[in-house]
Amino acid sequence: MTDLPMSIAELQAFSETKMHKVQRKFVARGVAANWTRDRNRQKLDEIGVVPRALIDVSVRDLATTVLGDEINFPIMCAPAGGQTGSHPDGEIAVAHAAGAVGTLMALPVGSAYTIEEVGAAATGPIWFQHIHYSDELTEDFLPRLKPAGFTALILTVDAVGPFPMTDDLGETMSPGLRSFGSFLHRPDLLDEHGVTPWVGPNLTWDRLDWLRELAGGLPLVLKGIRNGEDATRARDHKVEGIVVSNHGGRQFDGGISSIELMPRIVEAVGSDVEIYFDSGIRSGLDVYRAMALGAKAVFVGRPVHWGLAYGGAEGVRRMLNILGSEFDKVMAYTGCTSVDQIVRTNVILPGN
Repeated sequence: MTDLPMSIAELQAFSETKMHKVQRKFVARGVAANWTRDRNRQKLDEIGVVPRALIDVSVRDLATTVLGDEINFPIMCAPAGGQTGSHPDGEIAVAHAAGAVGTLMALPVGSAYTIEEVGAAATGPIWFQHIHYSDELTEDFLPRLKPAGFTALILTVDAVGPFPMTDDLGETMSPGLRSFGSFLHRPDLLDEHGVTPWVGPNLTWDRLDWLRELAGGLPLVLKGIRNGEDATRARDHKVEGIVVSNHGGRQFDGGISSIELMPRIVEAVGSDVEIYFDSGIRSGLDVYRAMALGAKAVFVGRPVHWGLAYGGAEGVRRMLNILGSEFDKVMAYTGCTSVDQIVRTNVILPGN
């Protein structure tokens, strides 16, 4: 391995040598026995692709749109928490990197930097990921999104809590880690550790319109839908997007991999709802696999941290370019000149 990583595996290996041990473990961990986290990778690696021959692929277009936002390739920065633990510039660096390569970032609810600061730093499209900790917090957060330039609201539905981690991190947080910067003006909404507590009631399907109204009518994306029945309910509630995700195996252990869920979600909603993939992407080949099974685009989470630790905004930019270059090569070898040519018959699933 050189100091200039040429793959996400090399980027991870180099970056982990620079991370504080607590942050390194925070980024790597799943939950419980890590069964779901590890299955995400296992099942992606079981999918083969079908190379094609004698097709003119000398000119290729990787661009696509997500809810009307144009991006240069279908690889987006997930709302990974704890980013300032990997680099002090955290979410600001990610906004700069995503904009530089022409893609989208999703800002996590617990961002160290405020909604307004990240909105001002962004030069590409930005979405906001929300976890409903309390009605009061939600009522403060969501009206601020549209004026700050955010173009969609992601509601994470697979975080139910709070529940303690089963693995002992040894320390409470990484040096330099900051969170919930958007609420420094509302210390009454934070506990003694600067974290917002969970206050009931939990969100239910019948309150989605309340969220939309608070967010000024921004498109709504549900992150963490894991079965066809919930996907159908999302469609019936006029949700514009679904992120097929198990939170990288970080919230609940025992669920199957995100890539195994993709065909079920696609079958349930068809083309009525845009579908994105999350959990386990480590290469451009993985991006292609997810898109062949129906994803409009993918999110990457842990690689964002590795890019930050490697070199702030430039490290995240390199991470995205590695994935984009690998994805471009797979497109060429499978005879695709645009992303809409990536279809189910371009991959081989286990048993076929």
